[in-house]
Amino acid sequence: MKQRISYLLYLPAAFFILIAQASNAQTYPDRTIKIIVPFATGGPTDIMARVIGQKLSTAWGQAVVVENKPGGSGNVGVAQVSKANPDGYTLLVTSTSIAVNVSLFNNPGYDLDKSLIPVVNIGWSPNVIIANNNFDASNLKEALQKAKSGKLNYASPGLGTTPHLTAEYLFKVLAKVNVTPIPYSGAGPAVNAAMTGETEFASTSAPPAIQLIKTGRVKGLAITSSKRLSTLPDTPTLSESGYPGFEDYTWIGIFAPGGTPPAIINKINASVESILAEQEFRDRLTALGFDPVGGSPASFSAYVKSEVNKWAKVIKETGAIKE
Repeated sequence: MKQRISYLLYLPAAFFILIAQASNAQTYPDRTIKIIVPFATGGPTDIMARVIGQKLSTAWGQAVVVENKPGGSGNVGVAQVSKANPDGYTLLVTSTSIAVNVSLFNNPGYDLDKSLIPVVNIGWSPNVIIANNNFDASNLKEALQKAKSGKLNYASPGLGTTPHLTAEYLFKVLAKVNVTPIPYSGAGPAVNAAMTGETEFASTSAPPAIQLIKTGRVKGLAITSSKRLSTLPDTPTLSESGYPGFEDYTWIGIFAPGGTPPAIINKINASVESILAEQEFRDRLTALGFDPVGGSPASFSAYVKSEVNKWAKVIKETGAIKE
């Protein structure tokens, strides 16, 4: 017995840490999981977080609570998760903005390479340009012509979101017109701004705008997918509107704090993959304007790095300035 105890004393601390992590992963989750959404309610990120959170709660037999922490173009909520206990009980559901903001801001409040771990890409959706019903233009070409003769505004879900950069690229680089961006705290408030006339336009991801376009409460001018959405058959693509080859999407994924054990990361990923494989759930995402994606943590990590490089170039080309 003394020899066995003596032997254990010489084992490295990392060995005992691995044993503890393996044990935690086996019982994970055994209490409530909190999902932080760094945007306001009603936007695509919030919608996706609640849809996937509900399914995870059923699969795990534990409550999954969604908390909205808007601010700083998404940086406030992301920074909070980056500093959370890396035990899998605080997760982040966020959008492409997390890959954009590292180039857009000098100090976004987090280190994407060290303080956060990409877990899984849940899905993505195209962006859409909408207009207030009182705006005197029936299509994108007419809208851009109007923009040349007057100072107009557009709402976005926030500085650095892909809808913001999509609009900046469309208006400034391609159409060469001056439309002033007005950042809001999420896609829901941005869509509402165009609907109520606070701004003439809004650029947002498709999900929060679909029902408003279908019911005629806003005008759908153009969508950034390669083909028209089945849910918005009357909204033309940017290519059809005179800007071929221009496509943009907003993806939404799950991240965990840096240092979260790989076994827990893999368990979360496997649970989401199982959910994404359900045809009923895939149909539900499609109806909301999303295409399901999925994939391993490694593949999502590589994709996030490629997105950082892509959007850094767009930021430079559009003239967006670091803050």
